[in-house]
Amino acid sequence: MDDVRFAVLGTGGIGRRTLEVSQHKDGLTAVAACDRNGVAVDHGGLDVEELLEATEGNIASGPQDDMATDGGAAAATEGVKQHGDQAGVVASEQGRPTETPIDDVIAESDAIDAVLIALPNLEHDFIPRVAERFAEADYEGVLVDVLKRSRVIGMLDDREEQLTESGITFVCGAGATPGFLTGAAALAAQSFVEVEEVEIWWGVGLKSGYEDNRGTVREDIAHLDGYDIETAREMSEAEIEELIDEHDGVLEFHDMEHADDVLLERAGICDAEDVHVGGVLDVRSDEKPTTTTVSVTGTTFDGETGTNTFQLDDVTSMEANVNGPALGYLKAGVRNNRAGHYGVFGPADLMPRF
Repeated sequence: MDDVRFAVLGTGGIGRRTLEVSQHKDGLTAVAACDRNGVAVDHGGLDVEELLEATEGNIASGPQDDMATDGGAAAATEGVKQHGDQAGVVASEQGRPTETPIDDVIAESDAIDAVLIALPNLEHDFIPRVAERFAEADYEGVLVDVLKRSRVIGMLDDREEQLTESGITFVCGAGATPGFLTGAAALAAQSFVEVEEVEIWWGVGLKSGYEDNRGTVREDIAHLDGYDIETAREMSEAEIEELIDEHDGVLEFHDMEHADDVLLERAGICDAEDVHVGGVLDVRSDEKPTTTTVSVTGTTFDGETGTNTFQLDDVTSMEANVNGPALGYLKAGVRNNRAGHYGVFGPADLMPRF
């Protein structure tokens, strides 16, 4: 497969790590990146090291509402530090200020094979609306996201005809969970003729990357008992800090509305109601508070009941387990797009490319 030219929307935690990890993957060239204040484009390939150094600790951020329906407002990034209009990408020698970052990337999309949407999904239809804008511009290529919410998959499915007509291959939920672990569950299910239950239990330590991942933490808070996407979006940074202090830095989640359930149902593995996702997030330690596992329980053709378990090594970081698969699914998306396979795909539908 020829070299893949890709763009990143959002240079907070996920976006920055995507650019970093891409340097260690063959066949990938970052040609565009943007945040709410600026955009950097180089069809020959961005100087990723310079961009990361220029934006480190200097993240441009903004509320999700900055994404206007007319396409004139800027995209939100995962970061939450606020340093004015000269923060983020515009601090790089390669960056330039703009009030229309996503539109600026779309304007260059003829030279872009794939776009990774690294924006927090703090409005349910936010990422689907971004996809619509690419389709309305007749973009022909790949869109990849690492979204976490089950109901968003249906919003993407509702737009599948529009995406297909444009020539877009959309790979949704392509991070760790949903993503890597969803795919692992689909593989583990192959021993059975009927799957009774899928349990995904994850552990993440964030101390070293907490500043760059506040948007992700905010989105996770929406899964806690007593919280939802709206209340999490409206929380101030002080309120989030207070919540974290109340839990001594460790947040535990059960029965999360993670898209793994819908994605596994779409792939014919099991009913969505039989998928259970939970985990533990420690924002004060780099070490995982618990081992990440996927357990698939089912019945074999000869009537035996068993459980297949897939486990991630505790030394593998969140960066490795989110961004590595995201780029692997991005490559798989490009392969399928070039073969004329358009529409909406989940991580249980494709095998990521190394």
